[in-house]
Amino acid sequence: MFTRRHTTRDLDDRALRVSAARRATEERGETFYQGPSAVHLASFPPKERWDDWIELDSKSWPKRVEHRYMLVPTTCFNCESACGLLAYIDRDDMHVRKFEGNPEHPGSRGRNCAKGPATINQVTDPDRILYPLRRVGSRGGGEWERVSWDTALDALAERLRAALTEHRHNEIMVHLGRPGEDGYTERVLASWGVDGHNSHTNVCSSGGRTGYQFWMGIDRPSPDHANAKVIYLISSHLETGHYFNPHAQRITEAKANGAKVIVLDTRLSNTATHADYWLSPQPGSEAAINLAIARHLITTGAYDRDFVRRWWNWAQYLDACAPHLPRTFESFEAELSTLYDNYTFEYASAESGIDVGTLRSVAETVAGAGTRFAAHCWRSAAAANLGGWQVSRTVFLLSALLGAVGTEGGTFPNAWNKFVPKPIHTPPHPAVWQSLTWPLEYPLAQNEMSFLLPHLIKDGRGRLDTYFSRVYNPVWTNPDGLSWMEVLTDEAAVGCYVALTPTWNESAYLADWVLPMGHASERHDTHSYEQYDGQWLGFRQPVLRAARQRLGETITDTRDVNPGEVWEENEFWIELSWRIDPDGSLGIRQYHESRAHPGEKLTVDEYYAWMFENSVPGLPERAAAEDLTPLEFMRRYGAFEIAKGIGAVHEHEIPAEELDGSYVDQIGRVYTSAPTPSSVNVVPIAAPDPDDQGRRAVGVRVDGQLLRGFPTPSGLLEFYSSTLAAWGWPEYALPGYIKSHVHPDNLADDQLVLLSTFRLPTQIHTRSANAKWLDELAHTNPVWVHPADAERLGVGATGDLVRVETAIGHFVAKAWITEGIRPGVVACSHHMGRWRTEQQSGGVGSMMATVDLAHEGDEWSMQRLRPVAPHASSDPDTQRIWWSDTGVHQNLTFPVHPDPISGMHCWHQAVRVMPAGPDDRAGDISVDTSASREVYREWLDLTRGARLVSPDGNRRPNWLMRPLKPTEDARRIPNP
Repeated sequence: MFTRRHTTRDLDDRALRVSAARRATEERGETFYQGPSAVHLASFPPKERWDDWIELDSKSWPKRVEHRYMLVPTTCFNCESACGLLAYIDRDDMHVRKFEGNPEHPGSRGRNCAKGPATINQVTDPDRILYPLRRVGSRGGGEWERVSWDTALDALAERLRAALTEHRHNEIMVHLGRPGEDGYTERVLASWGVDGHNSHTNVCSSGGRTGYQFWMGIDRPSPDHANAKVIYLISSHLETGHYFNPHAQRITEAKANGAKVIVLDTRLSNTATHADYWLSPQPGSEAAINLAIARHLITTGAYDRDFVRRWWNWAQYLDACAPHLPRTFESFEAELSTLYDNYTFEYASAESGIDVGTLRSVAETVAGAGTRFAAHCWRSAAAANLGGWQVSRTVFLLSALLGAVGTEGGTFPNAWNKFVPKPIHTPPHPAVWQSLTWPLEYPLAQNEMSFLLPHLIKDGRGRLDTYFSRVYNPVWTNPDGLSWMEVLTDEAAVGCYVALTPTWNESAYLADWVLPMGHASERHDTHSYEQYDGQWLGFRQPVLRAARQRLGETITDTRDVNPGEVWEENEFWIELSWRIDPDGSLGIRQYHESRAHPGEKLTVDEYYAWMFENSVPGLPERAAAEDLTPLEFMRRYGAFEIAKGIGAVHEHEIPAEELDGSYVDQIGRVYTSAPTPSSVNVVPIAAPDPDDQGRRAVGVRVDGQLLRGFPTPSGLLEFYSSTLAAWGWPEYALPGYIKSHVHPDNLADDQLVLLSTFRLPTQIHTRSANAKWLDELAHTNPVWVHPADAERLGVGATGDLVRVETAIGHFVAKAWITEGIRPGVVACSHHMGRWRTEQQSGGVGSMMATVDLAHEGDEWSMQRLRPVAPHASSDPDTQRIWWSDTGVHQNLTFPVHPDPISGMHCWHQAVRVMPAGPDDRAGDISVDTSASREVYREWLDLTRGARLVSPDGNRRPNWLMRPLKPTEDARRIPNP
């Protein structure tokens, strides 16, 4: 038996035969099933048949029942991977019946994890919100009335217009979770002149981003896993990390070709079970391991000497740290040979608990990779520990030593493997600075200090007139969620809360307006993510709209095809902006106006048509080859590969047109001659920040050549960070090791480390709880306990209840006794424990327990009244719910731990674990928000604020990435 590989000619011939057979069959009044396509080893419907695809109904067997489908692409929205989906739309009733993979998508290549097909559960969710709702009664009281979109839009526009005309720009905020698009909402806010973008990134990935940002000026890595010889993962990335489906495919391919996989993860993840080396280190010691490997590369001469000479900013290091030495590379090498003398394998073993021999073997494996060393660190240790950003900084040190940067099988800056097209309108930067998200204490914070918002408001630093949340659930996602509840129920602190959401969540219950937004198949977005050495652009679209347009209908509003009155954000923001500025006098409307028809409202068709025609290289030509417009092409196929084999962008010569009138400064930085307009978005292949005269850095001089380089202050990879040195942290200017807040030295004898940064592969944050298939697969989060700890603590068996005490309270959950966690550490998955109170109508019936949430002053308690259970609904499967345990909302019991440099919330908790008491029940929560205030102040004391350390009077280094970078005047530190 073998599978024949079909050629294009084979498929064309077969299509002709199928068409002839179909005509003959239909002439006889019969239906026709064309059989599987058998392309390679899969059965993807060929794109030529997407207008009319026939499948047999397996549930009807042995009766022969055919279904005729139209296949329309979109992209998944259940994690950041944006994998391709094909919606199977029944041609008889125009309903979506299922979702499968899109073989035309270059990132996911037709494959999906469980979350992709489960999109159908979200679309048909009996608990979803279908109409705009307005609060009736007190906030959080659970009473709502259905209203029209016009009512909601007019009321919100009136509030927003008043705030803008009264110069209260900083009282408007839009808080995004995982946006799923590249900058649309940022541009809306910029058009309003508002610095109101907030994100979830400082509870997600800022620690990992910071380490990369200080090295290469770009905050994310893009490993070329498929071509690697050694893959080094500090996370459970293959299983549950970002891009895990696209990356998992390529890691598996590399393993099949002989690549070695090294995983550092305290928990035995599914990824770790596939590793050649699984290291389960003491939490926070990962940077010490990386430095021991780096020392091995240095002392054995296994590093790429010429790459280090050409691309490290070693001269800056010598100037700052060894000015007495000759300014030569040989001097630097002599320094480098001793800089990490303390990081022996023995030291790393003592810190991590990993055997010396294992560490040495791992180091030798890394050394053997050469330039085919693909490394990745994202949440995990970088998100969990004080100083966790040094974990990603030290893992990139290994890549930089090996010269495995921009090489086949190496690691790329993500901006090289990502493409963000220019939009039809680009508003200018806002002239205000939002101190509630970018406080002066955190000048180097990688992203907004989002999780501190309740504390900053309680400090009296400001209030919000109108607060939007989108793909975000702040009460549930953030640490210290009950402090969020205190602020969101205080109308003096937050005047109006608008939840843009397709389904109920713990925060939406506190909103004044709940506005239903679309799922993955009900909205427009563009996105591009780093998943291999190439660039692609994906197109998420409302599939029923695209299907009906394919049939010749004219659809001008996505609400016309979505369930109920579900809308999409793009059209919502355009309409809201017009109502804020109906006559254009505020200067807002112009950025939401048609170019083709001035004075008329911009449509999503024009928005994306202009983008695809003018901003995506190669797309117009590719579309024309099929007699399609670029928009028609993207609606037809859902994705377009712009380029592959990007290679080492830093080695590219600067084009001559950019060098006309340019100059080179004293450190070799190449600048343009003319100032860069503030409204221009600069792609970060060169330094994104202008010099004092507004001239843009476009490259760097290396060995006499003017090359692109990296978007850092020096244009080189920054082993020595002049930014950290100048902004108050000179002791951390080099890649190093910062002992975590949960280092054994900082723990009491009876404390353990709680690891809470991992997720299960079939759930993702707050988005997938209304997917019944995923809920059945994963619905609870027991506390992982090592058998040795269980015996010592008196926990008798798996399923016994344990109480986990944090600095501000405790939670109660079931124990899972397993050797998959190291002794001294317990673990609990972070995306379970969904709940609603008795008075809240609406919910997620398969995942939300009903609880009693009580408080007196600052003391809060939660007890479960009823678990989930079988119930009647429009979906008969809700009668088949067999599980009742939906876990515990542990994040409520975590105080905020803001890293003083990266701004990352450090998730690990020092806890005490004990058998539950006689009155404890699973899911119980107890929290003291006054204690959370004390912890907030303790961590605030660790900072070195901009007023003390800023070398130039700015609130933040201008070159660091930042959404909606405000104007120069707004960036200045105000007078006290």
